Amino acid sequence: MAEILYIRLGSKVQDDVSWLIFSSTEQEIIASGELTNAEQLSDLTEKAQQRIVKVFVPGSDVLLKSLNVPTKSKRAMLAAVPYMLEDELAQDVDQLFFAYASISTDKADNNCFVAVVERAQMLLWKTWLADANIQVKSMQPDILAMPYTAGQWSVIALQSGEKSQIVLRQDEWQGCTLDSEAWQFAQQQLVTTEQTDSAAQEQNVITINAYSDLPAVNELSNQEGVTLVSAPAELPLALFAQHCQQSTFNLLQGEFKIKEQRSKSVNNWLWAAGIAACALLLNVGYKSTQLWQLSAQQEQVEQQIIARYKKAFPKAKRVRIGTIKSQLNRKIAQLGGTGDQAGFLTMLSKVQPAFAKVPELKPESLKFDGKRQELRLQAIANDYQHFERFKSALNAANLTVKQGAQNNQGEQVTGSFSITSKQSSKGRS
Repeated sequence: MAEILYIRLGSKVQDDVSWLIFSSTEQEIIASGELTNAEQLSDLTEKAQQRIVKVFVPGSDVLLKSLNVPTKSKRAMLAAVPYMLEDELAQDVDQLFFAYASISTDKADNNCFVAVVERAQMLLWKTWLADANIQVKSMQPDILAMPYTAGQWSVIALQSGEKSQIVLRQDEWQGCTLDSEAWQFAQQQLVTTEQTDSAAQEQNVITINAYSDLPAVNELSNQEGVTLVSAPAELPLALFAQHCQQSTFNLLQGEFKIKEQRSKSVNNWLWAAGIAACALLLNVGYKSTQLWQLSAQQEQVEQQIIARYKKAFPKAKRVRIGTIKSQLNRKIAQLGGTGDQAGFLTMLSKVQPAFAKVPELKPESLKFDGKRQELRLQAIANDYQHFERFKSALNAANLTVKQGAQNNQGEQVTGSFSITSKQSSKGRS
């Protein structure tokens, strides 16, 4: 998103809350304002819905410490730091939250950079935001949002109602936030402490970039070894918005890490995708069931074909569905003496109704003469009348029939027929 909502919270619920909407692409302020207390954060809920939200908290509530921990194990380092700082902290370490930063260089060769906050204060800030239904991406001490240039300080005054606070950044991981009264008394100590540092002794000058009017500014500029530079005046939150990206530190880690929540549009897409996936699974399941049923039906039909083939040709030993067609072709060729399968099948289909009308007459052998298109039939029955009835049925089927000799063999009569279609007979004549 191009627009970001920045919010600076106070330490207590009754403290003023300032906010600003900043365009990161245009580098300009879209809107800004101030709330009289944290209970009014719900006024920013709508503004936060379609924007990234970044929160700044007072540096007076966050202690920044740099340490040299003699271990390469990150787990051992995290376990050791609270107890290394125990003597410097006014509260029990169990009541404090420790957040860690990744900084590659440090003039004192420190390898651990930690921010210490009261756990109760972190819970308070998080509760205010949750009550207002504001989803936050990051939370930084205001100190780390100040401009940073190696070897120089940056300072700005924040007006909060009738009170004002001074935010001072001294180094990459060093600074403080003081009220205006404490600032007047702390100036001399801050400068003296810095000048006793070996690096400062070499430079002999502290350059302080002031981004607003400061209380007791004359006292600060008159101190020896201090160069006060008046930088272009900036709205504090606008200054933070432009420079907070210099630090990737985020207080929202560990137990306070924010779980990413999907937007409504993403949730809607996920619902749609879920429904589509369910529909696809149901369709695949239905098609699979159909396929299984068709496979079962195919297997049943194949078994019926094999059974009928074996019934027609009882001497067949091995019958496979893939070879039945070729086996039938061979049988038909053997019956006709030629390869004219179409003529034989056509003739057979014409003769079949006659067999149906005279079921008492049973065929003993069939031969088909492809050249003459003639079917020669040897049959058996228990009466001569059946042969006459069969001949009449063939004639009715528009077939030419020549009846051969009939022989009486005990209780049965055998006889033969030569059957041709009338068209074939005309062709031969």
